[in-house]
Amino acid sequence: MTTTFNCTDEIERSEGIAAAQTAIAARQCVVMPTDTVYGIAADAFSPQAVATLLAAKGRGRSMPPPVLIPRPQTMDGLAAGISAEARALADTFWPGGLTLIFHAQPSLTWDLGDTKGTVAVRMPDDELALELLALTGPLAVSSANRTGQPAARTAAEAQAQLAESVEVYLEDGPRPVEGRDEPGDGNAQGVPSTIVDCTSMPFRVVRQGTISLDALREVVPDILGMGEEAGAETGPAAAPATEVADGDQ
Repeated sequence: MTTTFNCTDEIERSEGIAAAQTAIAARQCVVMPTDTVYGIAADAFSPQAVATLLAAKGRGRSMPPPVLIPRPQTMDGLAAGISAEARALADTFWPGGLTLIFHAQPSLTWDLGDTKGTVAVRMPDDELALELLALTGPLAVSSANRTGQPAARTAAEAQAQLAESVEVYLEDGPRPVEGRDEPGDGNAQGVPSTIVDCTSMPFRVVRQGTISLDALREVVPDILGMGEEAGAETGPAAAPATEVADGDQ
């Protein structure tokens, strides 16, 4: 049975996080706040849970969800061939609104969808999200909405779209928090994360979001913006590893 917890109340917050942890372990979906919008989350290492997440959104395997992590060190267990430039981006903008696409660790036995061997990773700048991630480990997280509908800024908005397909809703007020800006660009209207393809050089922005291209170039000067010409070895092949629609994470 679907349950909603008011996480602005300290007691309900503790109960809600515990219930969400139990639901994730049972391969069910939960809705939680992030620093961008509310997300629908599932165990990244459970193909059944990820399939449930995609079905709840009305989405197929061609747009697999990104993975949220509790700390930067976690990306080494998920991604292979992480360059010094990619680590510099993570060091600068995590936690925050930057998603990085890497080649996935070949030893991992997971199924996020048709990823072409890549994984999109982000560490969110949200206290509740990070508290849950610290308990569950990496979560597959997509915006908490049906495909083609507006991204949810509250758990109540998410529940209006996702209903009983989600076991636990964690309500913690609107996201993003009013008056709070990410480095680079303001995020007051729920602008999604910026997505950078780090699978080839030079890096390429495949979705412009809350972190501006100028801010990214302060860290990695030769990063390519959307639509800019790439070198011979750079291309958009990794882009399907993450979602680029619906205001997703």
